Amino acid sequence: MIKSISNHLARMLLAAGVWGSTVAFTAAHATGDLPGGPAVNQLNLHPAVTKIAEEQAWLHWFMLIVCTVIFLAVFGVMFYSIWKHRKSVGHKPATFHESVTVEIVWTIVPFVIVILMALPATKVIVAMKDTTNADLTIKATGMQWKWGYDYIKGEGEGIGFTSTLDSSHRAMSDAGGPKAGEVVDNYLLKVDNALVVPVDKKVRIITTATDVIHAFMVPSFGIKQDAIPGFVRDTWFRAEKVGDYYGQCAELCGKEHAYMPIHVKVVSAEDYSKWVDVEKKKLAAKADDPSKVWTLDDIVKRGEKVYAANCAACHQANGKGAGPIKPLDGAAVVLDADKAKQISVLLNGQNNGAMPAWKQLSDTEIAAVITYTKNNWSNKTGQIVQPAEIVAARK
Repeated sequence: MIKSISNHLARMLLAAGVWGSTVAFTAAHATGDLPGGPAVNQLNLHPAVTKIAEEQAWLHWFMLIVCTVIFLAVFGVMFYSIWKHRKSVGHKPATFHESVTVEIVWTIVPFVIVILMALPATKVIVAMKDTTNADLTIKATGMQWKWGYDYIKGEGEGIGFTSTLDSSHRAMSDAGGPKAGEVVDNYLLKVDNALVVPVDKKVRIITTATDVIHAFMVPSFGIKQDAIPGFVRDTWFRAEKVGDYYGQCAELCGKEHAYMPIHVKVVSAEDYSKWVDVEKKKLAAKADDPSKVWTLDDIVKRGEKVYAANCAACHQANGKGAGPIKPLDGAAVVLDADKAKQISVLLNGQNNGAMPAWKQLSDTEIAAVITYTKNNWSNKTGQIVQPAEIVAARK
């Protein structure tokens, strides 16, 4: 008796200690609900902002209710039978061995239940896998421990960046978490570059990885797709509400798995277009940095675009020229080892304006198109012109 009381008291003290430590932790690290992210004492799924997430939530409750009803019915009948027909009240066991009717009933009824559960579930699963007719396609690449986003189709095509845990939150974590009394609702969910998408547009997410298996998950959208090295998989969502929504890598991917958050910013179509314009200007400025040192392959690819947009109309795509327009394929000035000669032609023009000056092009564009002509068609000089050389020639 004494031993039983001691054990019970020990359990009560342990529970009190755990509760007390929990209260102390909560007081030290206060937090609140994060719209689009986790909530305090959250028991249900995240509030849905897509039709798929809504249907998943409906399925969740539908399946739970069906299973609960089955559980109560089966165990209710079982316990009633055990209690009503117990030996202590003088009940005698039945002598029948089997019943065809019972066999048929308990075969048909479960089959019907399974079908009723499978039909809505199959409908949702099929819809989740339908990534066709997307307005925007983004590749999400998992890396230890950050995400790379590349807009590969639709408005914003060509934009690419990485998204990493905000440095202030990493420092906060290294220091043991938020300070006592400090409220940080988005702790370990803040990133330096959020994934930006337009509202009411179908967004296809293609997932892959560079090292180990990761998983792209945003609960409010109802999406979770593994990102596997060497494989390409996809999922999609259509956010119906402007706002910020959060997720995390949902596959244990290494020691800093907890530092790989996902932040999706859903904006209006107008704001999205403005964001795209800003990002493209940033990319253009970065690409046209005159101090950047290019590789031959990269600058030739850039030069091909500049040539097609500005030079091909006169010199032709094959570089042969036409009529009074001199060919570039095999031209002496192009093959000359003195790059300054061709640079001068593009900056100043020649033949009384028959070859106009192209000073309006950026330093990178001029360097790229010259390098392209020096290494295209039969011109295989291997020479490369860097933007810095154009900067020097303009002076």
